[in-house]
Amino acid sequence: MNEKRNKSLFSGPIVAQALKASVIKLNPAVMIKNPVMFVVEVGAAIVLLMTVFPGFFDAEDRIGFNLTVFLILLFTVLFANFAEALAEGRGKAQADTLKRTKKEITANKVVGSGIKTVLSTELRKGDIVVVSQGEMIPGDGEVIEGLASVDESAITGESAPVIKEAGGDFNSVTGGTRVISDSIKVRITSDPGETFIDRMIALVEGAKRQKTPNEIALNTLLISLTIIFLIVVVTLRPIAAYAGIDLEIPVLIALLVCLIPTTIGGLLSAIGIAGMDRVTQFNVLAMSGKAVEASGDINTMILDKTGTITFGNRMASDIVPVGEASPDETAAWAAISSVQDETPEGRSVLEWMKQNGKTYDKALGEGGSFVEFKAETRMSGIDLKDARQVRKGAVDAIRKWLSAQGGAIPQDLDRHASRIASEGGTPLAVAVDNRIFGVIYLKDTVKPGMRERFDQLREMGIKTIMCTGDNPLTAATIAREAGVDDFIAESKPEDKIAVIRREQAEGKLVAMTGDGTNDAPALAQADVGLAMNSGTTAAKEVANMVDLDSDPSKIIEVVAIGKQLLMTRGALTTFSIANDIAKYFAIIPAMFMLAIPEMEALNIMKLGSPLSAVLSALIFNAIIIPLLIPLAMKGVAYRPMNASRLLSRNLVVYGLGGVVAPFIGIKFIDLLVHVWI
Repeated sequence: MNEKRNKSLFSGPIVAQALKASVIKLNPAVMIKNPVMFVVEVGAAIVLLMTVFPGFFDAEDRIGFNLTVFLILLFTVLFANFAEALAEGRGKAQADTLKRTKKEITANKVVGSGIKTVLSTELRKGDIVVVSQGEMIPGDGEVIEGLASVDESAITGESAPVIKEAGGDFNSVTGGTRVISDSIKVRITSDPGETFIDRMIALVEGAKRQKTPNEIALNTLLISLTIIFLIVVVTLRPIAAYAGIDLEIPVLIALLVCLIPTTIGGLLSAIGIAGMDRVTQFNVLAMSGKAVEASGDINTMILDKTGTITFGNRMASDIVPVGEASPDETAAWAAISSVQDETPEGRSVLEWMKQNGKTYDKALGEGGSFVEFKAETRMSGIDLKDARQVRKGAVDAIRKWLSAQGGAIPQDLDRHASRIASEGGTPLAVAVDNRIFGVIYLKDTVKPGMRERFDQLREMGIKTIMCTGDNPLTAATIAREAGVDDFIAESKPEDKIAVIRREQAEGKLVAMTGDGTNDAPALAQADVGLAMNSGTTAAKEVANMVDLDSDPSKIIEVVAIGKQLLMTRGALTTFSIANDIAKYFAIIPAMFMLAIPEMEALNIMKLGSPLSAVLSALIFNAIIIPLLIPLAMKGVAYRPMNASRLLSRNLVVYGLGGVVAPFIGIKFIDLLVHVWI
């Protein structure tokens, strides 16, 4: 996969567009947004004037040298523009692919008791449409009726279809995807121009990317250094003249360009754009560069159990009677409590009845009033026409409800519930009025490879906390099996927010993954909120990242990319500043050693002549930018390790390397240039 990505980086169309854009970006109105490179461009313009009008500047004998300096400075700016344009080009290529998926399609809009065929652009938020097998979903929405298999490859790139169904946390659908089986009724949740694809197109176009706080801070530092060195160079000429040394303007400009951090200045924007692009390459849509950077500094990760750590398809695997209830009557009441329950758990009870040959009085549930599940009550059920109340839900919630009804608790209830919980299952008690009949055994399984992934997070120094509505026994079993550091059982939406705020109060950055509407408040509170594309619209709207593949464990890759982005920026900044040392030893002796022979002692690289030294330093300064473009695009390799070890490693590689490489490079270039001049 990485090889494929590297090839696409330098694909013909993208490179051609980047070359064209690098020239267009020479516009001073554009260049001034990058002050470091703008200074280089101004310097190139001054040297060009001295080349074109040598008599005015008394530089007739320096036309060849001045022209060479101008060309080197011009290519320095062009290479920097090319790096940025190349990064933007990948984002625009992805945006063009998405734009091709946006096409006008017809929709079967529900109007009264009939169906009216309209264009998708005519749909508005709140409209209801029917989408059948083979038809395109005309807009973003939520399935309110039915179940269908949907091909989302146009959005996610994944060919495997996904199941979308009414109720639960997997009812969100995206415009431009196709129904490949059955039929669903969808409520449109966005107006034209505000769809998920529209947001994706706007966000992946790198040219529209806003600078992140860290990038702004570094940019401010680079501007400050540029101003300082500009003042130094401007005052250097009169000081040298007082000492009897005539410093030519092109040489001073060359000194300035080599003093200011042109390498990181030329690559800074490209690094940020490429970081967001790498997230997109993993099929994660980041709403901002700030979210990507924040993921690199994450200290704590909050994970919702259902659908994140586990598959989330808790299915009825057994129905256990308690007290004096018989297996058949317990199963019958479990079915009646689920007859109007459209959640996967509710339907699984009816499926269990069918598979086990159990029967119940369907007419009993007809006409009853369905009681929806709520996080506060943690139970659902049905109020029958004969005034009986049927409930199923968390054991402690049913116990509390039953106590309010004046009922007695069967002695074996806790024993059966504890056994199910200890096996990693979820027990749901079934009660009618003031009597508990039994327990539904809902079974969920941990996704494969989760323990290994949590081990990786631990190596990164990230604490993992699992939040679940399950009882403490079930939660402890799942937490132990998955390998998380801590867990919160019987958690409500406010509990997730509370633990996030607690961690943030300790100065930690917190990430949260989730897919349900009940996860939305926590996703909004977290510093990095990763919502699943298969989840609800509410979750996707408040999160600052959306995983198109709906793989919650992908937060590990997102964190690694965030760390890689910060490392790449830091490493190239270190390299840029370090390699200036060699340029000082190349240019400063060249400027003074003819007038001050003692300066020859500083010519430790033994460069051929003052002219060759200046040109060699300038040439190296120019070519190092394109040589580092692949590293800026791909990012510095990240391995989970202690932060201090990581810092030491990068200081050695990019700090020491930034000092040594220019000495070798400038000396080699000087050997060639000295022969040429």
